[in-house]
Amino acid sequence: MNLWNGILDYILSAVPLGMTFLYGSTGEILTEKSGHLNLGIPGIMCVGAAGGCAAIQALHPAGTVHPALVVLIAVLAAFLAGGLMGMLYSFLTVTLHANQNVTGLALTTFGVGLMKFIMSKLSSVKYLYALPYFRYPFAESESSLKYCGVLFFFAILLALVCSYVLLKTRVGLHLRAVGENPATADAVGINVFLYKYVATVIGSGIAGLGGLYYIMDYAGSQEAYLSIEAMGWLSIALVIFALWKPHISLIGSAVFGALFIAGAYIPGIRELHVSMSSTPLLKMLPYVFTVLVLIVISIRNKRENQPPGALGVNYYREER
Repeated sequence: MNLWNGILDYILSAVPLGMTFLYGSTGEILTEKSGHLNLGIPGIMCVGAAGGCAAIQALHPAGTVHPALVVLIAVLAAFLAGGLMGMLYSFLTVTLHANQNVTGLALTTFGVGLMKFIMSKLSSVKYLYALPYFRYPFAESESSLKYCGVLFFFAILLALVCSYVLLKTRVGLHLRAVGENPATADAVGINVFLYKYVATVIGSGIAGLGGLYYIMDYAGSQEAYLSIEAMGWLSIALVIFALWKPHISLIGSAVFGALFIAGAYIPGIRELHVSMSSTPLLKMLPYVFTVLVLIVISIRNKRENQPPGALGVNYYREER
């Protein structure tokens, strides 16, 4: 019975953690489908977390604002903060044609620094009071089920909606066309720059929610924000693992979550009192699996499993 309880606790810890990656990867998939590789996702998730926590603190003390409204305002604030970072990225890469890789890395550096500055000015007492609101309806649970709160289910819903839009709607078809061959899309009347801007801003807003989720649903601690950057890089890796398909990210996020905390549940490791946080080798497992997926899809060489054709390439309308 203890074994089964341990397995259940492992699953209930791994899957909710994976939702952090799901937010980041869903947002990045939307961005990459437009042909832009945004390596600023870690920084965007950091800024989203800071924006959401700042909004919650502004609503303090508890009891003066309805719990549902606290969650809604925090989510909107995180989405807006992430979206603004996406707007900055779009302006630099779409309008000014800046190098996408350099811009993304600069955005990550800026986002991490901005988050640390903002979070250092906030009082954990004044934003963590909302923890039970985010963990509803399992806030009172003493098991890992408490991590399955409001944003847990919202992450799943977002991934399914994004997958449907990308694969089943005209908007999704146009977005995929922009990412595959922007010149051809432009020639048939699709507003390439508009699609790139909208996809990047919305994708960045979704990624911003991942940072807020990690603090307010999963970790729930004052120092949680220090780990968000690492979650962002894993989210980018998950995009490759999921073959640029949000619905596959649902499975991949659970796998990544399970691999990330595996060290705490491996009997031999646990008996030696070595946690996942102090075992860099075990932290590499999600990346190892991503490399294996890359090798497999390269060998199979199926077009539907490849990245968008124009990914990472700036589009110059005058050259078409």
